[in-house]
Amino acid sequence: MNFKDLLLQAKDGSESAVIELLELYKPLLLKESLHDGRFDEDLYQELCITLLGCIRNFRI
Repeated sequence: MNFKDLLLQAKDGSESAVIELLELYKPLLLKESLHDGRFDEDLYQELCITLLGCIRNFRI
């Protein structure tokens, strides 16, 4: 499945598509969750929530 189809399914409420997108972006989210060289779980959760909002609000 290509990215556009995955995004459209996620926007339509497919839980499996949302999970697949979160897994796709997990390395980036983990990298950006480092603060002073340490993993910050709260920051990771906030980034995940932000990604979910971006998925929901993205216009195609």
